[in-house]
Amino acid sequence: MNLLHLLPPLLFITTTTSTATIPPGSSLYASNTSQTWSSPNNAFFLGFTRVDPTSYVISISSATGVAIWTTVNRTTSAAVVDSGGVFQFLSNGNLRLVNGSGATVWTSNTAKLGVTSASLDDTGNLVLAANTLAVWSSFENPTDTLVPSQNFTVNQTLRSGVYSFRLLRDGNITLTWNDSVVYWNHGLSSLSASNVASPTLRLQPIGILTLSDASLRRSENVAFANDYGEGADVVRFMRLGGDGNLRMYSGGTTAMTWAALPDQCQVYGYCGNMGICSYMESSLSPICKCPSLNFEAVDVNDRRKGCKRKVEVENCAGNVTMLELKQTRFFTFQDQQIVTIGITACRGNCLSSPSCFASTSLSDTNVWCYMKNTPDFVSGYQGPVPLSTSFLKVCGPVQPNPSPLEQSGGDKKCSKLYFIWAGGVVATISVMAASSGLFWWFCSKNSPKFGSVLAQYTLLEYASGVPVQFSYKDLHRWTKGFKDKLGTGGFGAVYRGALPNRTAVAVKKLEGIEQGEKQFRM
Repeated sequence: MNLLHLLPPLLFITTTTSTATIPPGSSLYASNTSQTWSSPNNAFFLGFTRVDPTSYVISISSATGVAIWTTVNRTTSAAVVDSGGVFQFLSNGNLRLVNGSGATVWTSNTAKLGVTSASLDDTGNLVLAANTLAVWSSFENPTDTLVPSQNFTVNQTLRSGVYSFRLLRDGNITLTWNDSVVYWNHGLSSLSASNVASPTLRLQPIGILTLSDASLRRSENVAFANDYGEGADVVRFMRLGGDGNLRMYSGGTTAMTWAALPDQCQVYGYCGNMGICSYMESSLSPICKCPSLNFEAVDVNDRRKGCKRKVEVENCAGNVTMLELKQTRFFTFQDQQIVTIGITACRGNCLSSPSCFASTSLSDTNVWCYMKNTPDFVSGYQGPVPLSTSFLKVCGPVQPNPSPLEQSGGDKKCSKLYFIWAGGVVATISVMAASSGLFWWFCSKNSPKFGSVLAQYTLLEYASGVPVQFSYKDLHRWTKGFKDKLGTGGFGAVYRGALPNRTAVAVKKLEGIEQGEKQFRM
């Protein structure tokens, strides 16, 4: 669960303490969400927010309602309490969050550090100090968000569910799944990284993520917001989402200005174990689906929790076979068996191996076969780009997923509707053509003027944009003898006119150019 995305917009009136110093013995109560501890300029405040009718979290938020820090439990989810919850600054120097039952949900573990005061400063940092020495701060213990003025160092981690963001000692920044699989790595040049000793990452107010170190002559720019340099007074922040993507925002959670992974399906484990991430043609949002009808969703209400086999391979009473998934890649960030063999051998080798349960034949510059052995995690990506075919071991027979056409009602039904529709269109066009022909025949027979422009007028009406040729006589009549002059351009004057269907036109009368028959193109 994302730590801070569960917080709704904070659009209530608050009563705040004007001073930044929070005296020992102070408390905030979940039952009174309007009570807060505020920074001196009221830019940030600490208080309770109700996330559902019976649950509350304590968080630091900006005046615009952006939550930047919260307490977390052992599972790295936001620490939730009931309406009897209390956030306390104890006289022994400890910050403590307790539930209505009195059970401790979270603590700062600062009881023996000589803490004498607490304060929330104008950058959003909650600080515990022993006299004038800071011994604990929310900036040094981040959850899933970074803000300007906050230094992010090697010993710190942003977490959101199973995902984490870290700064490595060589200056690289990484996104990791389950503390084991690094699926995104962005770093310095090898020359710069070789000398880095104690790097620090910082989000600048103008929308740049920079990395500094004593060995670097100047800070390295790591990432730019797409509104870089715009609106210096905009509240910017960087957040690790529960979907495993790191993003930069300006002003609010809907104004994303940068993302570590523009393609969300590239996030490892986004669709859970055995889940396949893909996109619908009509939407830019990723969808999660199971590999085939041999699988079922772990939770039909949350497709991101992955899939499971309906019949496990070891319990298969029939033949074990391989499900083929074209243009599908199983991500292979872990160390695993890799061999240089073709697609048929990649399938066959996995099928014959008792330990292998999935494989991917990747064809880019080389032909590689990645063998995934139990109990590896399978994270799949299917789309038009991957030059790969993947295989999953299933209990036969293979039951492919229905195509989008079949899901919408079947090929036969769709074909039948198509022919009915096509027949109707053809009949309608035929009737219109016949009616138009009779009308023009009648007009041509009874009106010489109409007949003289029949061919040209037909083209003008039904082939817009195609050059149409008219006689000088017709143009003379439609402009009333070139009477209404609009102006003079190159090679002649331009006159106002009107076609038989009352469409206004501008006609240029060419002058000084040798012409045979006086004809114009419109």
